This record gives sequence, C-alpha cells and structure tokens, in this order.
Amino acid sequence: MKYYYITDRLSCPADVLDCIEANARRGIDWVQIREKDLPVRDLVALTSQAVARVAPHGSKVLVNGRLDVALAAAAHGVHLPSGAPAPSVLRPVARAGFLVAVSTHTLGEVRRAEREGADFVVFGPVYPTTSKPGLANIPGLEGLRAACRAVDMPVAALGGIAPGRVASCAHAGAAAVAGISMFQRPATMDRFDWRQHRSGG
Repeated sequence: MKYYYITDRLSCPADVLDCIEANARRGIDWVQIREKDLPVRDLVALTSQAVARVAPHGSKVLVNGRLDVALAAAAHGVHLPSGAPAPSVLRPVARAGFLVAVSTHTLGEVRRAEREGADFVVFGPVYPTTSKPGLANIPGLEGLRAACRAVDMPVAALGGIAPGRVASCAHAGAAAVAGISMFQRPATMDRFDWRQHRSGG
C-alpha cells in the first residue's frame, strides 16, 4: 500500500512545508502540491522547497495540473485532472522517470488514462467526503474494485479515506490511498508511521 498526501495549506493546522516533511519522514510515498490559488512564482517556490524537504526521505512530489511548474521546480511529476491532455503528449518535454497521475471518477476515465500512458490514477470518491459535500454519484468500494480490475496500472483510492478504511481499500484492490485530512490531522500524523502500514492494516 502506498500513501498519497494532497496538500491544502489553508486547512493545514501547521505550516504546510512542515506537514509535508513530517509525512515524508513517516514514509509517505507521494505528495501532490494542490494550491490552485497561488501565483505561479509562489507555487514554484513552494514546490521547490517541498522537493528539498522530502529528498532525504525518498518521497516524490507532484504538482496539480501545472506541468510548467513541475518542470521549473524539478518536481517528480504532475497530477492531471480528468479530461486533460493525454499523458503521452507530455512525455517528450519531461525527463525520464517523470510521473504522470490522472484523476478519474468512472471506469471509462480509468481505462482511457491507462491507454494514454498514465503511471497511475486516483479514483473516487470511495466514501463521502467533506471536501466535496453533496456529491450525487459516489462510486464507493464496489466502484473502486471494478476500477482496479479494469486496468493493470496502480489505482489510488480517494474520498473520505481514514486510517481505519485503508484495509478495505486494499481489499478492493487499491495500490494506494490518497487524501488531504488524513495526512494533515495532527492526531493521525502523531500516531501513524506509514511505513508500518504497507499492507493496509
């Protein structure tokens, strides 16, 4: 099981860079810089600092929706929204090993992302989430299970994920779990060493 921290500095109880470093120290695999309101210069600066903070721990930093920022800040990858240009289109301008993740909500989007060359997808919401209240269509664990069976690439579960739900996502076939609050909540950060929860337990 891999762990994917999606940042939200406005809801983070501490400095977001400190939160990124704390999670990296505890074994987080990927960090998505998702600060859409920041001006480009500030976003590049934040991403560059995040890359430096995680470097001793081996975590990878991806930037939400901004290939230019990811490249300028020497990030490890980019996270694309559903409907964005195909990952294969981005490969020629990125270095070898550059990660491209894609947000997906349907089986069709999952299959398309694999066909178009994504390294992994984030699929959900699996559970109701406070970040998107009132969402009508929630794929749930059954949707997650179907998504994982539909492709050969890793699928990360997103939406209402908490430590107590990781095992259920793993049982459904997820290779990773993603979220915001799970990784920013002080009680979770103090309690969990993600390296000890690779099996989803």
